[in-house]
Amino acid sequence: MPRIDIRQADITSLAVDAIVNAANTSLLGGGGVDGAIHRAAGPGLLAECRTLNGCPTGEARITAGYRLKARHVIHTVGPVYRDGRQGEPALLASCYRNSLRLAVAHGVRSIAFPAISCGVYAYPIPEAARIAIDTVRDIVAREPAIRQVIFACFGADVLAAFQDAAG
Repeated sequence: MPRIDIRQADITSLAVDAIVNAANTSLLGGGGVDGAIHRAAGPGLLAECRTLNGCPTGEARITAGYRLKARHVIHTVGPVYRDGRQGEPALLASCYRNSLRLAVAHGVRSIAFPAISCGVYAYPIPEAARIAIDTVRDIVAREPAIRQVIFACFGADVLAAFQDAAG
């Protein structure tokens, strides 16, 4: 069974095959983890992202990691939380599924996720953590290529919610 680690960490510093970027639909950088990843990766990441023509909510795209320790960045666009009845849970689960699908297709064995949609997109952290943990557990149980999944939690509140969701 692949290992799932939950830790408080700066995702840009992790030495994994791929890190996941909680991007916006333009893929051209933004605030939060998106801005941090773009700053750490350098201008090559933005240049490559310009060639991708964006990404719809729930889908994912892959680029090189440039100056990051990670070989790849998988960009996924989480849903903006409105009330939980506008398809947000399915879209959020789709972010994790599509990111892992791309990871497997590109030979990624270790991957780190941030708490997708939990910043400016305002997804309630406990709900988002439960969707993330359940979706990833289900996929990695069936996908032997993925050896390690790290949930890189930015703050103590996010860490606690992911630990609670993991049981």
